[in-house]
Amino acid sequence: MNKKILFFVLLTGVLIFPLQAMGEVPPLLEAVLNNISDVIKLIGTTMIVVGFVVAGILYLMSAGSPEKTGTAKKALIASIIGAVVVILAYSANGIVAIIQKYWVHNKTRV
Repeated sequence: MNKKILFFVLLTGVLIFPLQAMGEVPPLLEAVLNNISDVIKLIGTTMIVVGFVVAGILYLMSAGSPEKTGTAKKALIASIIGAVVVILAYSANGIVAIIQKYWVHNKTRV
């Protein structure tokens, strides 16, 4: 992927998703952002599954070669890191909701 496009996508996410988390987004834009978030999570989950399958195939095809086994281990580690990132992405909405609920509760008490 072109580095400029990747940078633009990441920058857009960094600038827009905090607004969504704070509830400052109009409902239509919020629905669009939720759909985009769901698609990104689905793509990430699919990539993790493919990564685990590819790592397993690489390990089975290595036939004991240290070089090929090392490549398979690197692919497995990358898949595990990807899984952790996607799990954090799935739980981020819940974490933000809890923080927002706590924030609103404390603001009304003061």
